[in-house]
Formats: sequence, structure tokens, C-alpha cells
Amino acid sequence: MLTRFSAANRTALLKKMDMHELDLLVIGGGISGAGIALDAALRGLRIGLIEQNDFGSGTSSRSTKLIHGGLRYLKQGDVKLVQEVGRERAILYKNAPHLVVASPMLLPIYRGGTYGYFASSVGLYLYDWLAGVERPERRKMMNKREALQLEPLLKSEGLKGAGYYYEYRTDDARSTIDIMKTAWQHGASIVNYAQLTGFIYKEKRVAGVHVVDRITNESFDLYAKQIVNAAGPWVDEVRKVDGSLLGKRLFLTKGVHLVVAKDRLPIRQSAYFDTPDGRMIFVIPRGNVTYIGTTDTAYQLKMDQLRTTEEDRDYLLRAVNAMFPGVGLRVQDVCSHWAGVRPLLYQEGKGPSELSRKDEIIISPSGLITIAGGKLTGFRKMAEKVVNLVTSQLKQLTGMDYRACTTDRVVISGGERMGHNNYEACKKAIWKQGISRGVDGDTASEWVDLFGTNTLRVYNHLGAVKKKGEGLTGEQLLQAQISYAVEEEMTATAVDFLRLRTGWTYFQVKKAEENAGKVICLMGEKLGWSKAVLEQQRAEVARLLGTIYHLPRSDNELENPID
Repeated sequence: MLTRFSAANRTALLKKMDMHELDLLVIGGGISGAGIALDAALRGLRIGLIEQNDFGSGTSSRSTKLIHGGLRYLKQGDVKLVQEVGRERAILYKNAPHLVVASPMLLPIYRGGTYGYFASSVGLYLYDWLAGVERPERRKMMNKREALQLEPLLKSEGLKGAGYYYEYRTDDARSTIDIMKTAWQHGASIVNYAQLTGFIYKEKRVAGVHVVDRITNESFDLYAKQIVNAAGPWVDEVRKVDGSLLGKRLFLTKGVHLVVAKDRLPIRQSAYFDTPDGRMIFVIPRGNVTYIGTTDTAYQLKMDQLRTTEEDRDYLLRAVNAMFPGVGLRVQDVCSHWAGVRPLLYQEGKGPSELSRKDEIIISPSGLITIAGGKLTGFRKMAEKVVNLVTSQLKQLTGMDYRACTTDRVVISGGERMGHNNYEACKKAIWKQGISRGVDGDTASEWVDLFGTNTLRVYNHLGAVKKKGEGLTGEQLLQAQISYAVEEEMTATAVDFLRLRTGWTYFQVKKAEENAGKVICLMGEKLGWSKAVLEQQRAEVARLLGTIYHLPRSDNELENPID
């Protein structure tokens, strides 16, 4: 029996799925696929999931990292969406306290801005009411003096006041992997680096998929009664393979974020504000950094060409310097950055920022079910709709009844309170246990923030590296963390460890650079990499780190490179 969500078990999992027909196979290992896998597993379905890269490696690790109600959707009159995502935000805050952190947000109000003072007051009140916000976190309105007292860095010219309300910060990549682990714990079979190469049909209906293991190059045929395409920005590519890219299709918009040191943009809380061209962006403090985003531009290049450009960077720097004129951010202040795409549904005549963030289910003539659109906050509800459809179709095929959705009541892996009255007390107890086992305070804090109660499982990997009577070295701590990542989070490459499991290449670039060589060596020992694979891993890490410092001028330059 495969008891661990380990990279070493990947091939065995594919062989297991190859042996028996699944009730449901999900293509895509982002947040949507993870949510579907969890929901289906809880309802008792034999569920499998394949992801062509690593879990959350696409859109699900490149968002603004907010679980938020979407204030701008209220302005667009989308009351139902605000209400739904507000409820979803509360559910995730309850079930995954290690992944969702309350983040006070300032909405500065300027003469001639997007939101007037009265409209902001009414809008934030409605926002709180629709989203079911608890009283301590309900909005407060401030005059100009109060706003500047709270945030002295704000531009004072034209400032009328501010709204103060709450959003929730998250780690999108960690959210995806922890939901995958929860689905795994409930019986889902899940594999990364397993790429769809074609569909298998019976009587013109999809009945299975041809899959290649991108690490071993082995091929497998997986059969399922129902197949769901949850490939995010790649859903249209999957529909092409099925020959069903007809009618509705995606419109990809690109969003870029920058990271600067906190002392270069020392805001006291997050802020959501107008840019000179009338859009709105966030600045969000996180540990020792502040990140800025996002852009919203049409994206038409290939996914492997997706990059932050100088144009993107300069646009965001201008916007921040206009709102916080005393800061004077420069190009050299940018420590890191990321670019992602939003897989939105195309709507005639609408620009990138006007397109709806609603999700939609598309069923092809072959029976392939595609879930397209949507947003991070609404992933659970999206999954519920998909699995409701799947179970209704399975009932027609098999006559079996399936349980209703229960994901609103399931604690996500790492969010358990372990007998404590509140999660903060649980965190403190786990941190103290780390100190008692020789882990330094900073590492224990980082682990608790990353892994929640799963930090205890990381501690269990310390036994293999700690020598009796000696303290723990930095390399031993790293070895324990890597051991956990490989054996319990199916981490298969060094890039995935540095970017997705730790977030170091986003928020602690120096740490990523200093530890990259050790990560490759330790993972190589753990996974038995050959010299050729070690060289490949070094090249991939060097490429990732290189993109931080070398930006193309524009997307047009990427499309038409100069020799």
C-alpha cells in the first residue's frame, strides 16, 4: 500500500491507476484540480489526478496571494459573486488557518479617483454585509488627517480620506499542495509530471487518456468513467487534443508582481489604490518584504514565454511612486518578481480588466467536462459544481447514489488545532517544541508559517540527521525540510522546492541563491539522481534564478527576439 505522498511513489501510483478504471480522472494539478480531487474523494469516488508539471506551478502559484471578496466586483454590480466568495473566504479561514492570514487593507480616496468617499463608505458597508464579515473586522471610514496618521507615506494632495477594511493573505502554492495532500489522505491518487498525450475513445466518448511520465518516460493508459479538464490556462490546449475547441474559449490576461525589501516600501498595512491610468493595484507587506501588483494586460504568447518585462516592472514602479511619492522606488530596489496569467472566458468588446472572473462548465460532444474561468477564492465552490455534475452523470451510468459535498467542513492538512482552543495557541506550542528539539527560532517560525501543524512531521525528519548531544546545523535543518518535501509532498525537482514548496525565489532570493547547490545535492542523494540529472537540475535552477535579474523589454521582444 502506498502510504506516503512521496516522489518515490509516482511511478507506482501511475501503475495503480493503469490497473483499474477510475470513476473520475482530473487533468490539471492547480487549485481547481486540487479542489475537485478533494471533493470527489470525500464523496467516495475512485479519483485520479494528473499534472504535467508540478502542483500549482501555473496560475495557482502566481496570483496576488489574496483570499479576498473582490471589492471591484461590487462596483461591476456582481453582487452574487461578492456574496459567494465572501462565504468561501470565511470557510477557508476556518478550515485552513495556517494558509489564511487576516490582512488589514487601506483604500485611500482621492478627488477624481475610482471610488468617491460616500460611494466607498456605502460600498465597503455592503461588502462587509454581503461577505458576512465579523464585527471586529468591519470597515472603518477615515478623514484625511486620520488616513495620513495611519499611513504617512500616502500622497497628501487630493486625499479626501480612506476606507479601512480586511482582506486575507495566503500562500497560493502552499494552499494547492496542502489541499492535494488532504485529497490524498482521503483516498485520491495524485501524480505530478504526468503529461496527457492523447485521449482514448469508446463509441466516440472519452473513456481514458494516454499519459507519459515526464521523469521516467514510461507510458500509461488510464481509464475513467468521467474525465474533467481542469488545466487552468491550458484548458483550451486540452480541448484541442479532444478536437472540441469550439464556441467559448479562453482569453488570457497577464498579471505581474514585484517584490521589494520592506525598508524600501515600509507601509504599515496593505493598500489598494488607483494608478495614474485608472486601474487599481495592491501593495502588501509580507515578512521582510513588500510585494506590489498586479498588471492586467492581454497575453497571446506561449505559456513557456511568460515573463515579467521591463515595461511591466516600470509600470508598477511608476504607480507606487505616484501614490507614495516619498519612497522613490528604483529599478535596483526590485528583489524579485513573478508573472502569471488569468484564464478568463472571452467576452466580445471587453478589455482585460472588465472580463468576468466567473467560472463556467463546458461539456464537449465527447463528454469531456471542462471547468474554465474562476478565481482562487472560489475554488471550493467551483469544485462542488463540477463534482455535482460528475456524480449525476455517474448515477445515470451506474445507478449509484453519492454523498453530497462536505468540503466546507473538512480541515485542510496543516490546519488542525490539535486540542487547542485556537490556532495561535497551537502555533506557539509547535514553535516551542521545535526549540526544544534544537531548531533555531527563525527556522521554527518559518516552518510553522509554511507547514502549520505539519511542522511536527518536518520535526520527525530531524531524527535522521541530528547527532546525539550536538546542535542542529543549517545543513541538517535543510536536509530535514528536503526529506519532508520529497517524501511527503511529492517534490521531484530542485526548482519546485525553491519556488513552490518554500517560496524562497519570490520572498527570500538570497536564501534561495545561497542554498541552491545544497538543495540539488541533498535532493540528488534522496532521489538517486545520476550525474546527467544533477547537471540538468543545476541548469534549471540557474535558469530560474537568471530570470530574476534579466528582463526582456516587452512581450513584443519575446515574440520577435533580436538575434
